[in-house]
Amino acid sequence: MTKRNLALIYGGDSAEVGISILSGRNVSRYIDRSKYNVYHVLLKGASWQVVEAFGEAVESDPEAGLTVLTQVDKNDFSFTFQGKKIKFDLAMIMIHGTPGENGVLQGYLEMMGVPFTTSSSAVSASAFDKQICKTLLRDFGFKLAPDVCLRKGKYFSTQTIIEKLGLPLFVKPCSGGSSFGVSKVMKEEELEEAVKLALMHSDTVLVEKFIDGREITQGAYMDGDKIVTLPVTEIIPHTSFFDYEAKYNGMSDEICPADIDPVKVGEISATTRSIYDCLGCRGIVRVDYFLCDDGSVVFLELNTVPGMTPMSLVPQQIRAAGLDMTQVITGIADIT
Repeated sequence: MTKRNLALIYGGDSAEVGISILSGRNVSRYIDRSKYNVYHVLLKGASWQVVEAFGEAVESDPEAGLTVLTQVDKNDFSFTFQGKKIKFDLAMIMIHGTPGENGVLQGYLEMMGVPFTTSSSAVSASAFDKQICKTLLRDFGFKLAPDVCLRKGKYFSTQTIIEKLGLPLFVKPCSGGSSFGVSKVMKEEELEEAVKLALMHSDTVLVEKFIDGREITQGAYMDGDKIVTLPVTEIIPHTSFFDYEAKYNGMSDEICPADIDPVKVGEISATTRSIYDCLGCRGIVRVDYFLCDDGSVVFLELNTVPGMTPMSLVPQQIRAAGLDMTQVITGIADIT
């Protein structure tokens, strides 16, 4: 069997670059080398470098142990090393934020005719924009938090927003991840500053009604032609909500599998599969919800390139399900 040349792409141009590198280097361990020649590609802006990774990646310095071998030729998505030209057959994208989660990198790969492991450029772009994603899912009938969308440079009335949505509120950039620029607003006088902060990260801002419920999340991926859902995780932040500190600096409890009635878990899983199918997702995704006291499941957001470090939520769920990480990760490459 001829091995395929796989570009494992990580890095990116967002504040999540360190997490992306940790995710990519962790995933590399679970790609079957009997099927794939795996090449690490560190992407930062216009610099696309083929690198060799030595040792374990550490959070304090994710780029430690990365040695640059050569540059990627973006004309045909190949590289030349020691006189040998190697063209990539497929790409596994591990970039959180731009350009790997918002469809930009996917658009390039589509033009090059190179298959990749994530959702298409159109789906990635739609899912990355919280307002567009919610608009699409609202048309399919999913339960969503009421919201108001604001655009940079356009007037808004804090009083009108609060009359419509009440307090507390969440204010978040429409395009962005990892809770950068997200605020929980308790009083009307806090709203204007929260919007200004969010506009530093995106030209559009979503102001959402506060949903009182348990924060839960669930991963899903394709196995052949079947959508597989993973065990549900409950997130209990030590902070006022699941912000960057809670996500990446240990300021939350993550309970997997969550202590939820099995019938309700089945309902959540059916919702996750339906969202995955309705949006046309590919590869591994993670869907975040609120589980309310009345039993309703309210969609929060969807991540088309979720974190895949050893301590990230989806790898925890894969372990909790008793699945083999190599079979899951290599299986996703196999159907690409």
